[in-house]
Amino acid sequence: MLNNHWQSLLEFDQQHIWHPYAKMPADIAAIGVAKTQGSIITLADGTELVDGMSSWWATLHGYNHPKIQQAMHEQIDTMPHIMFGGLTHEPAIELAKRLVKLSPAGLEKVFFVDSGSVAVEVAIKMAMQYWISKGQPEKNRLLTVKNGYHGDTFATMAVCDPVNGMHNLFSEILTDHFFAPAPQMEFNIDSNNSDINELEGLLKQNQHSIAAVIIEPIVQGAGGMRFYRPAYLKQLRQLCNQYDVLLIADEIATGFGRTGKLFACEWADISPDIMTLGKTLTGGHISLAATLATAEISQTISSGQPGILAHGPTFMANPLACRAAIANIDLLLSSPWQDNIQRIENHLRETLSPLEKLNGVADVRILGAIGVIELKRDDLGSAVQAAGIENGIWLRPFGKLVYTMPAYNIPQRQLEQLTTGIGKTIQSII
Repeated sequence: MLNNHWQSLLEFDQQHIWHPYAKMPADIAAIGVAKTQGSIITLADGTELVDGMSSWWATLHGYNHPKIQQAMHEQIDTMPHIMFGGLTHEPAIELAKRLVKLSPAGLEKVFFVDSGSVAVEVAIKMAMQYWISKGQPEKNRLLTVKNGYHGDTFATMAVCDPVNGMHNLFSEILTDHFFAPAPQMEFNIDSNNSDINELEGLLKQNQHSIAAVIIEPIVQGAGGMRFYRPAYLKQLRQLCNQYDVLLIADEIATGFGRTGKLFACEWADISPDIMTLGKTLTGGHISLAATLATAEISQTISSGQPGILAHGPTFMANPLACRAAIANIDLLLSSPWQDNIQRIENHLRETLSPLEKLNGVADVRILGAIGVIELKRDDLGSAVQAAGIENGIWLRPFGKLVYTMPAYNIPQRQLEQLTTGIGKTIQSII
């Protein structure tokens, strides 16, 4: 039962705060959260839920991790923020060192931003300016694949799925890019390559106007929660080389271990020309993102006109966020994260795969610490969320997709609570 204080807060929230992907005022009030700890969310009325969402992929070590919090406490006492124009600081330098060392070979230049969508915006700007600086301004369009998702700002909306994505309302005013068929689903599959052949056809026909291909490596996230074969990504890298087109890898959702590799590009043993990172960069403790590029891209842009990358977020390389990211990365690398991903994957396969037999379930797919149940109906999201709370878990479905990506260090007992709750939830609403 909510007390009067919380009741008043939620009434104000419903009338005045515009939540993501929601009406204003909201049809249904948002659910108040009083505190978080590990993989547990405590609601305003005292209800405890096992978190199945990692706050949209971000909290890979769970909430309130003491090592990340300690680093942030130390930094906030020294320098919580300083502009990055003409100045620098140790947290940004140390974080950049880690990113250059850990990322796929050749990604040596780091541009810090404050959100994933902006990281993709910068990646697109880099790709366009690269070709302008090379005297080929006609290479100013992108090639991507259907069922993709890259963010909610205008440049990123234009490379999200144009029909089934969330942004088709703006189709008439977005930049027109090229869309190839989505990669064939399934991670382990002996494909006939018809999907990559169609993409090659678009590349061959339009190579003189395409600046870059942008893709989510191995896992298409919010555009469909689809997993595809590493061979596709490897062939795509080769095609970009062949047709003189840059490759942008959007690792915002997959970076830092979620698929079982530190970066999803590693499944195909490829290096992109530009890579975006976000979400998990600080372990979900504070917003920070980054765009990494090769020396060739930075040198070409710097040698052209006006010789600079004209982008400078006010909170770029925020010291507090950089310290959180350093602690998060060091914590990950010192932990048995690969064992934990395998543990979670094994458990998700064992407990969620049987749901595929239910009449209302179209598909169940698992990869690393990602579990997806695709329903046959697309109007059950609210019912799934409500039933999940009744079963002691937090889920945030969209469309036909009920999915989970728990924290890597979720205790086994809570992981079992999560998957038991998912099973009960699905069975209760279909």
